[in-house]
Amino acid sequence: MRKATTTDRQSPGPHVADSHDVIRVHGARENNLRDVSIEIPKRRLTVFTGVSGSGKSSLVFDTIAAESQRLINETYSAFLQGFMPNLARPEVDVLDGLTTAIAVDQQRMGSDPRSTVGTATDANAMLRILFSRLGTPHIGPPGAFSFNTASVSASGGFTVDRGADKTKTEKVSFSRTGGMCTHCEGRGTVSDIDLTQLYDDSKSLSEDPFTIPTYTGDGWVVRVIAESGFFDKEKPIREYTKKERHDFLYREPVKVKINGVNLTYEGLIPKLQKSFLSKDRESMQPHIRAFVDRAVTFTRCPDCDGTRLSELARSSKIGKVNIADACAMEIRDLAEWVRALDEPSVAPLLTKLRHTLDSFVEIGLGYLSLDRASGTLSGGEAQRTKMIRHLGSSLTDVTYVFDEPSIGLHPHDIQRMNNLLLRLRDKGNTVLVVEHKPETIAIADHVVDLGPGAGTAGGTVCFEGTLEGLRGSGTVTGRHLDDRAKIKATVRKPTGALEIRGASANNLQDVDVDIPLGVLTVVTGVAGSGKSSLVHGSIPAEEGVVAIDQTPIRGSRRSNPATYTGLADPIRKAFAKANGVKPALFSANSEGACPTCNGAGVIYTDLAIMQSVATPCEECEGRRFEASVLEYRLGGRDISEVLAMPVAEAEEFFGSGEARTPAAHKILQRLADVGLGYLTLGQPLTTLSGGERQRLKLATHMGDKGGVYVLDEPTTGLHLADVEQLLGLLDRLVDSGKSVIVIEHHQAVMAHADWIIDLGPGAGHDGGRIVFEGTPADLVEARSTLTGEHLAAYVGA
Repeated sequence: MRKATTTDRQSPGPHVADSHDVIRVHGARENNLRDVSIEIPKRRLTVFTGVSGSGKSSLVFDTIAAESQRLINETYSAFLQGFMPNLARPEVDVLDGLTTAIAVDQQRMGSDPRSTVGTATDANAMLRILFSRLGTPHIGPPGAFSFNTASVSASGGFTVDRGADKTKTEKVSFSRTGGMCTHCEGRGTVSDIDLTQLYDDSKSLSEDPFTIPTYTGDGWVVRVIAESGFFDKEKPIREYTKKERHDFLYREPVKVKINGVNLTYEGLIPKLQKSFLSKDRESMQPHIRAFVDRAVTFTRCPDCDGTRLSELARSSKIGKVNIADACAMEIRDLAEWVRALDEPSVAPLLTKLRHTLDSFVEIGLGYLSLDRASGTLSGGEAQRTKMIRHLGSSLTDVTYVFDEPSIGLHPHDIQRMNNLLLRLRDKGNTVLVVEHKPETIAIADHVVDLGPGAGTAGGTVCFEGTLEGLRGSGTVTGRHLDDRAKIKATVRKPTGALEIRGASANNLQDVDVDIPLGVLTVVTGVAGSGKSSLVHGSIPAEEGVVAIDQTPIRGSRRSNPATYTGLADPIRKAFAKANGVKPALFSANSEGACPTCNGAGVIYTDLAIMQSVATPCEECEGRRFEASVLEYRLGGRDISEVLAMPVAEAEEFFGSGEARTPAAHKILQRLADVGLGYLTLGQPLTTLSGGERQRLKLATHMGDKGGVYVLDEPTTGLHLADVEQLLGLLDRLVDSGKSVIVIEHHQAVMAHADWIIDLGPGAGHDGGRIVFEGTPADLVEARSTLTGEHLAAYVGA
């Protein structure tokens, strides 16, 4: 048999396959994009810049990544596509040269109480297998170590027909060993409900005793309780017998008939647990969330001590460590413990587990623990956690799409993130990054700058080319790229102090600190050093403290800036007063809605596995209101025309003349103050960028009454030019007599502070201490901390 041989031949020219070296976009019109045409080089790192709302995410995520995902979904059978989300084709004429896109965005991870860092990254699954093989005593399969799996046992019998009138009854039994703590059901916490916050026990059911949202006297929920037949409707609740009280609070679901209708009656406590306590707190409406905060106290489960695991699961150990101990370790310590294990029978498992844990450390998350609830991670931590599974991947020629990967990173950590992005590129992948930080823009092979403004003033490509070309381009980004805030010559004098003593939440090491009041205070330090623990965990949540955290605002297509900020109410009342009708007529979600599209403005046609088609409603022409409502005017405009106004125009409209409405004007002023003057009042929240949502949230909370404002990374999603506007807003707050405390990594905010509190020196158990307190000038002069070194370099000191 002859062996195949190869000969060295001179290639006649480049192979035709090598000519596909760009992603070509032609005529992109998604959201605010205005016929954008661009060629993006493959196997390079391209950074997309521009002011917040200029169209960066619309181009990268909603056009390129979305079309890649849609095309991949179409390769599956029609049966499988029926179980997948129906993705619409983006508004674009041509998209060529796409590869498989993996989008790593800032979306928070699922906040189910049973979702942890370990379950989200498969590290828990590997640990469960490890303990089921090596743990002593041996208690069962991997499921025996899972806090999502309950122990179940059952027995019974079934009859087997053997023909000729012969039957045989066979007994069967079934059991499954799970690791779930039965007391807290794997949540780690138990809820204690304050009954005095649920009802007034001096009243009877006929006197509307409930203080629970939606539990109104004429509602079905209360009618089912009152007419169930279990209680005397005229008897005060405090006079109930022991049985009546049990039925009222804890009775299991039972069928009852009310006015000929079959309904289910259930005790008040289990009903509340199902309707309110099973939901993510951040997804609740504000009034529901306020009720839960007032009525429910969550405490560590006394049976499992917060580990979520049964006593049996905690009894099995490797050496002296059980699975709860392993999950509670900082990941870098756990990595060392796993590295010390030497057991040939599970060698492949140990190799994979070591790689996963080392990836956490490499990406700067070694200070986390696997039992950390995933819903408590910041946007930046969540994004980096999602990156874990892609590090070390053998895939090449993949398009990785990142949304501001530097979010939540101290300047010291950004270089590490940059190295990871470059490593992905060097393996032959295309890396697309939406970013505002100059440190990340600096490593780009190719830069695309969108703008020139935001919203309708953006959506065009202002520049594409090299970093040096961007500097000399004259675009907003180019002009601000080398901006450096200066240390203030004078700082404000504090008017008092907020004393914190013995703070020990999470990794804080018995911290004592005085936070000055009446000034702009910045709390900084490397990621995981204890900043949020100090500020959110130690400052009492009392009257007068307005906390604005990083949790994203949620909203459907029907939500818009007017409804989210509370602006819609004074506008509806103004229309109602001017026309002598009900305010509900001017709500597209209530009586004034177009009957054809139910106030959506569009008609959705479901085409099964094909993408749903949305067409403007012919009845209301997309204006969402029925025709009779649009006849009512205020200042010469109907309600649909008002909702189509930009904030800046609406501010002028409601500020004077016939339409003058002080309550609406005040909210519009706050929106303009945060730089959202270009947003239209009726623009769906689903179309807003991350930076726009952050500022919308800030504007809403600025209306809260309080003397102390606590802001958690307000520069998230903000362009270099927007940061200047934010600093002006913070100054106005302080000058009006407020105290502002900001958790921040951005050097411009640090330089602008009156007082800096620096935590560290490291993350996790290496942090949790105050390493510096003083003015920015003192920090730069001392250069005694990582923050001091980076701030000194930033201001050129």
